[in-house]
Amino acid sequence: MSRKLASTIIALCASFLSVNALADTFAGKVLDGEGAPLIGAVVRIPDMKETAVTDGDGCFRFILKTSKPVKASVSYVGFITDTYILKPAGIGNPQIIRMSPDETALGEVVVTATRTPKTLKDAPVVTRLISAEDIARTDATNIQDLLTEEIPGLEFGFAMSQETSLNMSGFGGNAILFLVDGERLAGETMDNVDYNRLNLDNVGQVEIVKGASSALYGANAVGGVINLISKEDKRPWHVNINSRYRSAGNEWRTGGSVSFNAGKVYSNTSVQHSTVETVRLTDAFDTESKIHEVFGGSTVNVKERLTFRATDNLRFIARGGYFFRTSNRANYTDHYHDYSGGLRSVWDIDDSRNLEISYSYDQYDKARFISGNRTDDHDYSNRQHIIHALYYHFWGNNAITAGADFMHDYLTTYQFTEGGNHSQNTIDAFVQFDYSPVSWFNVIASVREDYFSESRSNALTARVATMFKLKAFSIRASYSGGFRAPTLKEMYMDFDMAGIQMIYGNPDLKPERSHNFNIALERTGHIRGTHLGGSYSFTANGYYNYYNSRITTTDFPGDAFREEGAIYCNEKGVKVAGLDINARYRSLMGLGLSASYNYLHVGGNSIDSQFSQPRPHSATWRIDFEKRLCSVYKFYASLSGRYLAKPVSRHDTDEAYSLWKFTFQQQVWKGININFIIDNLLNYKPDIYYWNSAPTTGRTYSIGLSMDIDDFFK
Repeated sequence: MSRKLASTIIALCASFLSVNALADTFAGKVLDGEGAPLIGAVVRIPDMKETAVTDGDGCFRFILKTSKPVKASVSYVGFITDTYILKPAGIGNPQIIRMSPDETALGEVVVTATRTPKTLKDAPVVTRLISAEDIARTDATNIQDLLTEEIPGLEFGFAMSQETSLNMSGFGGNAILFLVDGERLAGETMDNVDYNRLNLDNVGQVEIVKGASSALYGANAVGGVINLISKEDKRPWHVNINSRYRSAGNEWRTGGSVSFNAGKVYSNTSVQHSTVETVRLTDAFDTESKIHEVFGGSTVNVKERLTFRATDNLRFIARGGYFFRTSNRANYTDHYHDYSGGLRSVWDIDDSRNLEISYSYDQYDKARFISGNRTDDHDYSNRQHIIHALYYHFWGNNAITAGADFMHDYLTTYQFTEGGNHSQNTIDAFVQFDYSPVSWFNVIASVREDYFSESRSNALTARVATMFKLKAFSIRASYSGGFRAPTLKEMYMDFDMAGIQMIYGNPDLKPERSHNFNIALERTGHIRGTHLGGSYSFTANGYYNYYNSRITTTDFPGDAFREEGAIYCNEKGVKVAGLDINARYRSLMGLGLSASYNYLHVGGNSIDSQFSQPRPHSATWRIDFEKRLCSVYKFYASLSGRYLAKPVSRHDTDEAYSLWKFTFQQQVWKGININFIIDNLLNYKPDIYYWNSAPTTGRTYSIGLSMDIDDFFK
């Protein structure tokens, strides 16, 4: 009996040892595209019915009864669920898994729509998000380059003295509010901010809200808000250097950024410098074209963002910036400077309450130089001081948000009579209630009051927006009021416009007002079980704007003190209606398809000038493919395009046209990326160059190099 028992024990031990001889450890680390750990990613091994969740460092670990490689499915909100081959940890170091963002998942967090953090899929106000990955793929230098490629119904052109003119869904640049981390910008140039200031180094995402948003943001948000959100890198340190050459105008762009994260202190510094030569578009004797050349020049852009976490609940964010641009004309050079800074405190009172208090300063200057000497007759300086407070309180799925602002706006310009100066104080307060009693229904209501000291006017605006969810469908509907107060320039400037005529300010101007109605249908989903499995989204957004008391110019017959010219005035309404359609698809195999279309109809007193002309049809599209072939080599290729219909205008204008672009990007080694781009692939050239024509002389080429130094040491 004892011999039988002994043999049984020996057999069991042998069996146990043989099983354990086959067992092995499978370990890995799940990261996002920037190398930051993804906490809470789900790793499944279907064949063995094993599941693990990544820890605070993005790590996971299995002990499996096999020493052979296994298939694992990895999923995380906002990223594409994909299958990976896991090898035993004994074969090498813990396996690194880098997940790709799911561009159609709508899990990204946005703040512009409601001024509080909210996932894109849950925002009741339609918001377009351009991610850091989208920015990198376009290789855009500034916000103008990016929006031109990504947004249909938006067009940049030239105005007087080649200042930039913007038209977005029927509204000009003075009706679109541009923000950087929620802060306003100083310096108007032909009713627009200087878009060259808004370079894209260290921008994490760009959020675009079409339609009136004055109930949250006040003046200038009549037609929409565009907010550039800074990137916050979670890596201990990061160093990037980059350079790009573009054949058009022999353009060179070089830059770099340095960031470090030491726990309590986070710093990010970026520098960008670019130069471009004057581009000759057409012969100077061409009497039909409005522009004959695009002026060259140079830019320098320096930004610093410093975050200090005093406690777990309190942090301070300081920022500073310097911008310098030259524009080289035939007989003179214009110099543009901007100095900006600010300090923000963010206090997480508890898990449900937050308070922000901030101060920001922005000064934008312009001067003219002839033969290297400064002339005082074209000096321009705009300074803004803004104090801001924002409080929000969450309970359950509901929230209340309240805020107030004070802004001192000072302007001195050669456009004022005898080089005078004027200033204005603006005070505002708003409150918003976000109510979500059930998971499939959300409504927000907000109201805001603004007061302007110089025009002695006030404006009360409101917004109501709601969203219904029906399985994979989301329906959004909203009403929002908008307004734009007359600027100091419009009230007080008296100047000679390029020797053509005099333009006179009008201190009796009333604020512009608008009423915006919007309804949108969205469908998202996944395709499973096929070679083309992946995710998709479809959005259709219809809108109607009634735009009243528009500020424009009219003929002025002259009087005893002023000669004949034009004067600023208010006119009756403009009606703007349109439809946006967006569709996206991303397969698990790396194939991506996207297309956007915009229809625009402008009625009433049309927003139509020789510089800004609405186009009834416009579209963008892209087909791309991304593939990682090994741990150090990955490529991305895309073919994209943009179509603009002929404008409906009473002015001479250009024809319809389309532009195509081919992009090929490679990661050739750890941290080393090479970009090659052919723009205007089909070699389009306008017959006549109008103010809003494509400023191109044909096909152009660019090549760029980017190096993430910290990746060399991983």
